[in-house]
Amino acid sequence: MTPGQNGADKSLGEVVSEVSEKASLLVREEIELAKAEMADKAKKLAGGAAIGIAAGVFVFFAVIMALHSLAWLFFDVFDVPAWAAYAMVTLLLLLLALFAGLIAARLVKRGAPPTPDMAIEQAKLTRESLEKEI
Repeated sequence: MTPGQNGADKSLGEVVSEVSEKASLLVREEIELAKAEMADKAKKLAGGAAIGIAAGVFVFFAVIMALHSLAWLFFDVFDVPAWAAYAMVTLLLLLLALFAGLIAARLVKRGAPPTPDMAIEQAKLTRESLEKEI
């Protein structure tokens, strides 16, 4: 072996410089890898979101078709005009909306106003106990 081939003749400054350059290169390559990985994951997430939206659209149309089928079932079973069967389905939907609205109003009323009542009460108790100690 000739001197310089194994790096034994390099000065400390050259070794530190080489290590620094390689570390910088490693960091840049890690950043590029992270960017590529994030881009790949973003593509997969976007594809999943698009397919999820399509599934939601299909479910929406399926619900519409189910409601039409229900109206035609009422038409056949109750022997009423088609408009009356559709009116029955509409009434059913309005009753479901009323029920859901009442539940929503009850839940909102329980949460309003959004103040931390238990935390305030606990702070008052803590203050009172500290005042007694003093």
